[in-house]
Amino acid sequence: MVAVLMLLSAAAVAAPMPSSVLWTSLLQRHVVVIDGGHASRVDYAGMRRDRSALDAYTRELSAITPAQFAQWNRTDQMAFLINAYNAFTVQLVLARWPRLSSIKDIGGLFSSPWKQDFFVLLGQRTNLDHLESMLRTGKNYADPRIHFALNCASIGCPMLRAKAYAGDRLDRQLEDAMQRFLGDRSRNHYYPSRGALRVSRIFDWYAGDFRDGPGRSVAGLLAAHAAQLSDDPKIQARIRAQRVDIQFLPYNWQLNAVGAP
Repeated sequence: MVAVLMLLSAAAVAAPMPSSVLWTSLLQRHVVVIDGGHASRVDYAGMRRDRSALDAYTRELSAITPAQFAQWNRTDQMAFLINAYNAFTVQLVLARWPRLSSIKDIGGLFSSPWKQDFFVLLGQRTNLDHLESMLRTGKNYADPRIHFALNCASIGCPMLRAKAYAGDRLDRQLEDAMQRFLGDRSRNHYYPSRGALRVSRIFDWYAGDFRDGPGRSVAGLLAAHAAQLSDDPKIQARIRAQRVDIQFLPYNWQLNAVGAP
């Protein structure tokens, strides 16, 4: 009897991760990749037509218990949290779409959309800000590349990929997400008349996180990826030598909907 109970207990805990097939299917149908693969737009009308499938996926996410989550390895946990953040963000937008031009239209002066407790994850009612904090501050995670994977439904954000994140491919996916974002010259580029490197404000807001990642600083990360930031070998050399001023661009909070410029 004891052995049977132990087996049942283990089976209850060691549940598989929610299938990413459903989430990938939604992304492939309703995410439009643009700008040579450096950005994307979301067909929210299509997502709304597929709302039942999206809700089914988020229910799978919400059904995972803390005990089950604890059984997964580091990369599976991270992939789960990234997918959850992106899926619940789409769900939040759909609650108001099409009556909004920015995710910041949700909520009010004292109620950020990222602090609204509108979903259940790992046994508690919570919000997007808490989910991001788990990824940023989790002692086993510490990978600033997550900032290129989380999509906040805005044009200024790194693109929403047309495929779910997966633990067994997470390192490659995060690296690819970073490369694509850095290569987007609308959000990161050299400004010749000022002799400055103008980059996304993400690098300003989360500068501390980049001390734990590639390059050990924002300047170091940009230096290591000079080829993504300019096609000019002389400018690349200046970026690699960190002989450029770094300026932060205004952030574009316009909704990343299909049809947005």
